[in-house]
Amino acid sequence: MTGSDGATDTHPHGALQRRTLRVLMAGLVPAGAAMTGAYSAAAVLGEELTGSELLGGLAASGMTVGSALAILPLARLMSRRGRRPGLLVGYLVAASGATLCMSAAVTGWYPLLIPGMLGVGSGNAANLAARYAAADLAPEVGRARAIGTLVWASTIGAVLGPSIGFGPATSLAGLFGASDLAAPYMLSVSLFLMAALVVARWLRPDPLLVAGGVGGSDTSEGHHLVDAARTLAGSATGRLAVLSMVVGHVVMVGVMTMTPLHLREGAHQLEIIGFVISLHIIGMYACAPIVGWLADRLGSLTVLAAGGLILCTGSELAAHTRPEDSLGIFVGLFLIGLGWCFGLIASSALLVEEFDGPERVRVQGLADVVMTAAGALAGVGSGLFVTFTDYATLAHVGAPIGLFPTAAVLMVRLGARRRSQVGK
Repeated sequence: MTGSDGATDTHPHGALQRRTLRVLMAGLVPAGAAMTGAYSAAAVLGEELTGSELLGGLAASGMTVGSALAILPLARLMSRRGRRPGLLVGYLVAASGATLCMSAAVTGWYPLLIPGMLGVGSGNAANLAARYAAADLAPEVGRARAIGTLVWASTIGAVLGPSIGFGPATSLAGLFGASDLAAPYMLSVSLFLMAALVVARWLRPDPLLVAGGVGGSDTSEGHHLVDAARTLAGSATGRLAVLSMVVGHVVMVGVMTMTPLHLREGAHQLEIIGFVISLHIIGMYACAPIVGWLADRLGSLTVLAAGGLILCTGSELAAHTRPEDSLGIFVGLFLIGLGWCFGLIASSALLVEEFDGPERVRVQGLADVVMTAAGALAGVGSGLFVTFTDYATLAHVGAPIGLFPTAAVLMVRLGARRRSQVGK
């Protein structure tokens, strides 16, 4: 019998797994709200402070760059000491970054925004690591569902972040004489600190310690990276998982980063922009338990292929929507988020199934670095791309890129079929 959290009643760590998931969810809700609230305001704030779309997109991409920079140090810390210290450090650094962003909005000094968003990216790195923590104690059949359950928990906070940050929180900013765009960062500071408190107080015992995944050596970060790269390069399944994660992140970050500016060009209000981002995030997280269930039942490769098709469809819908319209953006961004969800959960489950022990944590960290680094390049590149072309062309380019995992899965299955026929 399997519980809704992916833990079986007969599993030796079933009770602890359920408690771990509850604690991770309680921390992920405020952290998700903090992260998305900060991210959704970055491009608009950056453009307002500088008058440049390129610098606005650069500010927003700072979160992805910061995440890529933080993932390996956090993964190394976790492999040596457990999930709890890594998550705690990630959220505290993110709170410091949000404080810098708030200062940028209050003072009007753009240079504070870039390091601030880099710091916020540390919170994103912690959120990514939390999904693996959800699977540390899960039974073999049910890992994808455990990951999906935690990803789903992000929905509440992630959806509320932009809506509250651009809505009620602006009244609080007004009380302090600050601009409306300072409000999302005031909210983010308090929510990242709340997430840190939850993890520090209640994530005991550490799930990675119980699972026997702690045991990293004291070698340098470079050696950890090289070892993880060799391990990943030797696994066809691992390479496919990383490909899917990279493609989903590139399409999602590239299109989403420039969507607020596209809507602003169409004279949409901040509330509409926040709602579009919230709907996109619903697509990213709300269906995660169902996606995890599908990956456990139908296989992760099937879910990877479906995710590529969804990404392609969403990008094309966004590409065909004019700035003054919104329906195609609403639906397109939702589908892009959903396609990202399919790819992330299925890929994460493949990595958990393929690797064990401290090696698993190192490979997970490397996979997330590659994913977020690709997303960072997409975020920076999207601003430059739109400067010389337009938003529609950007989304058109994202459509065929989204199909890469689908094509890779088809090649794997065709190859397996040929080998089976030769064997007969």
